[in-house]
Amino acid sequence: MTAHEIDYNIYGEEMQYVEIELDPQEAVVAEAGSFMMMDDGIKMETIFGDGSQNDSGFLGKILGAGKRILTGESLFMTAFYNTLPGKRKVSFASPYPGKIIPIDLTEYRGKFICQKDAFLCAAKGVSVGIEFSKRLGRGFFGGEGFIMQKLEGDGMAFVHAGGTMARKVLQSGEILRVDTGCIIGFTQDVDYDIEFIGGIKNTVFGGEGLFYAKLQGPGVVYIQSLPFSRLAGRVWASAPQAGGKDRGEGSILGGLGNLLDGDNRF
Repeated sequence: MTAHEIDYNIYGEEMQYVEIELDPQEAVVAEAGSFMMMDDGIKMETIFGDGSQNDSGFLGKILGAGKRILTGESLFMTAFYNTLPGKRKVSFASPYPGKIIPIDLTEYRGKFICQKDAFLCAAKGVSVGIEFSKRLGRGFFGGEGFIMQKLEGDGMAFVHAGGTMARKVLQSGEILRVDTGCIIGFTQDVDYDIEFIGGIKNTVFGGEGLFYAKLQGPGVVYIQSLPFSRLAGRVWASAPQAGGKDRGEGSILGGLGNLLDGDNRF
């Protein structure tokens, strides 16, 4: 497997986008909906699977599309080709506030495992597959279910994290305990399991769930400070519920507070 060699730049702080520079006939594949802008001469093509060499032939494309269904993604991916002489650029944006992380798969022996919705884009030739959990506890309580995404190849891939990203290098036998939703991804040698928090007070009143994710080295682990599920949960909890009141209505100002609160049309 030989992925296309691409150059890139990442712009922004909290709402980032990655600009990919393509030589003639080079291509990049991306999740549907992540496209931001492109130069003239870039051709867009919707494809089944991930466009890697492993998906050659009709059966390979069907299997590639099926793998994407299992990870909760769309049936389709989008490939962008440079069809003209000279370099052309195409950009992809992060879906919510956070960081875009470049992953050079050659540094990780050709494989990186990440959460199901982390993948953003990659050089054409990188295989976007599935990684099954072989442990029942991890599948039921690990926050990511039995299936995670697996990026394989020898090219560049880009994943997205919510909030701020932390990169931890674990030595052999070293253990890191993480909130199950805060994992972005890890290298193939990292042993990933779940661990019961323990203690009645911790379980009932701790507010952190019942389980940690337990990551044991050697390997590299990427952690996010604000998983999208946590952000969505806070937004949902603060939003006015059908037939009920929003949190501001119990204040001293009540409705007057809303009038003074600026534009409330949304």
